[in-house]
Amino acid sequence: MLEEIHEECGVIGIYNGENISRNIAMGLYALQHRGQESAGIAVTAGDKIRVRKSMGLVSALLREHNVDELSGFAGIGHVRYSTTGSSTLANAQPILVSCKWGHLAVVHNGNITNAPDLRAEMEANGHIFQTTSDSEILLHEIARTPAANLSEAIKIAISKFTGSFCLIFLTVDSIYVARDGFGFRPLAMARMGKSWCFASETCAFDLLGANYVRDIQPGELLTINKDGLHSEQFIKKDRKAHCIFEYIYFARPDSKIFEQSCDKIRRKMGKQLAKECPVDADIVIPVPDSSTTAALGYAQASGIRFEIGLLRNHYVGRTFIDPTQNVREQKVKLKFNPIEGVLKNKKVCVVEDSIVRGTTLKILSRMLRDAGALEVHIRIASPPVAFPCFFGMDFPSPGELAASSMTPLEIAKMLGVESLGYLSVEGMKACTGQPDNYCAACFDGVYPDFTGNDSTKTRCG
Repeated sequence: MLEEIHEECGVIGIYNGENISRNIAMGLYALQHRGQESAGIAVTAGDKIRVRKSMGLVSALLREHNVDELSGFAGIGHVRYSTTGSSTLANAQPILVSCKWGHLAVVHNGNITNAPDLRAEMEANGHIFQTTSDSEILLHEIARTPAANLSEAIKIAISKFTGSFCLIFLTVDSIYVARDGFGFRPLAMARMGKSWCFASETCAFDLLGANYVRDIQPGELLTINKDGLHSEQFIKKDRKAHCIFEYIYFARPDSKIFEQSCDKIRRKMGKQLAKECPVDADIVIPVPDSSTTAALGYAQASGIRFEIGLLRNHYVGRTFIDPTQNVREQKVKLKFNPIEGVLKNKKVCVVEDSIVRGTTLKILSRMLRDAGALEVHIRIASPPVAFPCFFGMDFPSPGELAASSMTPLEIAKMLGVESLGYLSVEGMKACTGQPDNYCAACFDGVYPDFTGNDSTKTRCG
């Protein structure tokens, strides 16, 4: 119950090249931050698709399986955090089925909002499911779709889905890549010698030595096989709705997200926050790691000295959590350690990327005071999170969101700090340079309209 927001997963695909399984595993290491529950790889050598999956991190996958045995010329990979479906090996991806189109595997990033209705209808008609994942529903829909070929079946099937999806399908001889019409989640394409690569973030390309070419466009279906690349638009929306939380929290700062540098956008948000919410402080510190870039921007714009006042321990699991003690406080203390020499007798401005429940910041603020901070001022490099997300972010229920029931002044009192300031919705969107291309529904309650009537006016709450 800490300030841990999870995004469903990261996907990668490679067509044509050597050491396919090893390169996919390397790419998954770069995408590990997008999911730590399970990891998997599927590879084709032209006759059949072989899959290896495990619970836990990519390192666990490599310990449990010799992925070098998965020789072939094309493959896909996945790291998962579940927002739909329980955390089990059955739900780990890639998911492989055999249907009228032959062997078909898929990896999926996103959340299909009409999946429960489709599943209920399928089960009523006799469909049997092996998982609780919405990704399996995709495969059932493709398998039952009457079409001349697999490409047509994929287009027809995914046109029925609402919500967010970045999909990479693998057959024995081809890869298909698709992105929902609003482009909620990022998906990019690169070249690596004679290979084509696809990944949720460009940091995977950097690790592989691949060169970024472009993003897969919203509503695009791309087919790659021995005949080359073929691209077509299977659906067209009247606007884009990229998830702005990718810049705030999810993506690595070294990635290019939605064709822009995540690092630059985060710095702009920090600078804009300094303009909107100035503070009288001696030092600016981030809550590592996702807030570090925004804190640098805040320090640069405010002229206040940037310091590292909190160290993060990246190697803490659940092993030493004592259920008889305050579990939340144990987790925070295991995860963060204040640096007394930096904080003592200082007025401290703490930059954080977002507030969900406020539990982590409440404990951190007390830790900073115990380390000698004279004052603690919190600055949030995003607006108040007040609405649920239906497109692949694992937010708590609306009643658990601090901003849904408390004012900033009340939240500051709850946190036990001298002041609290948020970045405005308008200021946040302006930092992207393309404010109309982003979904900020978790902040403003304005959701894209899947009916195609007016995609900017569907409001919740």
